[in-house]
Amino acid sequence: MNHESCIRFFREVMANLTIEEIINATGGRIVYKNGNSHPFTGVSIDSRTIGEGEIFVALRGARFDGHDFIYKALEKGSGALVNFPPAEHLKGKAIIYVKNTLSALQDIARYVRMRSNIPVIGITGTNGKTTTKELIASILSAKYRVHKNTGNLNNQIGLPLSLIKLRTGDEVIVLEMGASFPGDIRELCGIAAPDCGVVTNIGPGHLEGFGSLEAVRAAKLELLDAVKKVAVNADDTFLMQGVSGYQGEIITFGIKNKADVFAKDIRLTDRGSDFLLCFGDGNCIEINLNIPGAFNIYNALAAAAVGQVFNMGLLDIKAGIESFKGVPMRLEIKKLLGATVISDVYNANPSSMEEAIKELVRLKKERAIAVLGDMLELGAYSEEAHRKVGEWMSVLPVDVFIGVGPLMAIAHSEFVKTGRLSFSVSDAEEAGKILAGLCREGDTIVVKGSRGMRMEKVLEINGGTGNAL
Repeated sequence: MNHESCIRFFREVMANLTIEEIINATGGRIVYKNGNSHPFTGVSIDSRTIGEGEIFVALRGARFDGHDFIYKALEKGSGALVNFPPAEHLKGKAIIYVKNTLSALQDIARYVRMRSNIPVIGITGTNGKTTTKELIASILSAKYRVHKNTGNLNNQIGLPLSLIKLRTGDEVIVLEMGASFPGDIRELCGIAAPDCGVVTNIGPGHLEGFGSLEAVRAAKLELLDAVKKVAVNADDTFLMQGVSGYQGEIITFGIKNKADVFAKDIRLTDRGSDFLLCFGDGNCIEINLNIPGAFNIYNALAAAAVGQVFNMGLLDIKAGIESFKGVPMRLEIKKLLGATVISDVYNANPSSMEEAIKELVRLKKERAIAVLGDMLELGAYSEEAHRKVGEWMSVLPVDVFIGVGPLMAIAHSEFVKTGRLSFSVSDAEEAGKILAGLCREGDTIVVKGSRGMRMEKVLEINGGTGNAL
């Protein structure tokens, strides 16, 4: 493909933006004009990866200022959004002044979303957002051209960047929405304007920012103010209490309690689970879910509920669920030194930690080894949460525990009372060395912790990273 064809290709598929559109979206003003009428081919916040023809948004963070990298960004980019202009103008590069560059990025994303006028699905909850998003996209892609978050870019920066990448011809947008503080979901809904929502569950995550489980629920349910329909977990009593006054349409999914979309005849396997997926109208279909963890059945049910909202047929829902193979770093099953490893190293909170340990015990054949890192951002609940992990594992058939970090040292102090093998170490690399020394063929191992603990390094032993099954 020659240069002209490449430019034409991007103009056809990308939701490109002219200077005039950016000015209208942000209320900014032109400091320097680039002298050509070509639209920007995209938006970037990283001078290292900016593409030719893109506009650079100079964000300010706690440890960086994008304005320091404007000249580097403009080597490839065609312009920049700033809140103070550079001292020197580069010929042919557009500079647009705005009061707040983050707000401007969000305004551009909202403009792109509203210009498209297509349905948006917003997904929130304590656990399962990314997996549910991917399952929904997998189901809907049989009938629609689907746009979704890149990876788990689900916050005030990541979600706008994902939305701006909307392509001409996309028909449905699927977005996960994360929250660390009250008001976060409301702000994201103001950008994405979702029509349909999913709340996976409510649990003790990011308590440092919320302060209580009630505040977590209130924050997640800010989604209800924006959507006309919402799919919720019928087995989460605390969540169901929170949606009791909602005036829109509620679609429930579950296993234990009565629900509009439910699973029965569940059989857990080493690779995942088999079950009957049933709808309230009596239609059922056999599902072979290829991702481990009983909790992933709930994520599949949530996705099926959205599939029904979008009039997907049973066979398309089945194909979408069964073709999904999981999300990297989330409950991956690997082989390492002859042992089976459950690698769930992306993040952790008390409820997801519990599910991972349950999966360890379920898959155990000989020894069960738990390598667990600190659960961060739990605020005043941190000590109690980690003590509970140690107490709970003490009554389970867990043979070896390696606690990583000062908080998991609290769990270690409880587990060591059992007389079973237990270690408390400072970092993941040290845990990896211990694991390499004691691991043997036939062991089942779970490795889990918050992202800040970098628990993937536990598996980087003997120069390897483990082999996915």
